[in-house]
Amino acid sequence: MLIKFHSKAVAEVLMLSQNAAPLLRAAGKSFGDTVPERGVFTREQLQSAIDGIEAAVAADERAHAPQDDDDDHDKAPVHPMAQTVELHQRAYPLLDMMRRSLAEGADVTWEATKGW
Repeated sequence: MLIKFHSKAVAEVLMLSQNAAPLLRAAGKSFGDTVPERGVFTREQLQSAIDGIEAAVAADERAHAPQDDDDDHDKAPVHPMAQTVELHQRAYPLLDMMRRSLAEGADVTWEATKGW
């Protein structure tokens, strides 16, 4: 399912539900196996949501920090298309929307959409 995030402060952000779910949970939203079809972060909730996502990103970066291996220079570089997308990369558009919305006093909402 495709999730569309809205704010009066910035353009929409689109995200697949399986990628949005961990960010929404980190931001303090609780739900079962599937992302709710609609939701909101009020301007009062935005700072704690931002803090939660930033904490999740920091924890993910610590968990996936490269080990200081002397063998790394011998390995062939990974082609950009074969690299995985990290949590901080997925979180950036939503975090930017939340930060700008907080600065302008706007809510952030989301809804499921059927296509692009």
